[in-house]
Amino acid sequence: MSLVSVNDDTFKSHMQTKGVLLANFGSPFCPPCRALTPVLEELQEEYSGGIGILKINCDDSPQTASDYGVMATPTVIVFHNGEPVEKLVGLRSKQVYQSVVNRYM
Repeated sequence: MSLVSVNDDTFKSHMQTKGVLLANFGSPFCPPCRALTPVLEELQEEYSGGIGILKINCDDSPQTASDYGVMATPTVIVFHNGEPVEKLVGLRSKQVYQSVVNRYM
């Protein structure tokens, strides 16, 4: 299952989502960002539709990255019912992401 790619024009429409949504801010030229993608895809499968995961290319969507204070990649911002509740900067273990998701489920 692949992550939903969004950009400056489409990001806000996904903020209407109820529940837990992870917004993965990265770049295709960032090795830790590439390493994070399969981890997030595994989480998406494990939670079978219980969470949403968005992928935002900061190079193509600088306004959204700026709006949410993304200064380094990868950055995962956790949204709960459309509101940002946590920001994870840098590559973390799968268990860290699971722990955060479970906190808001």
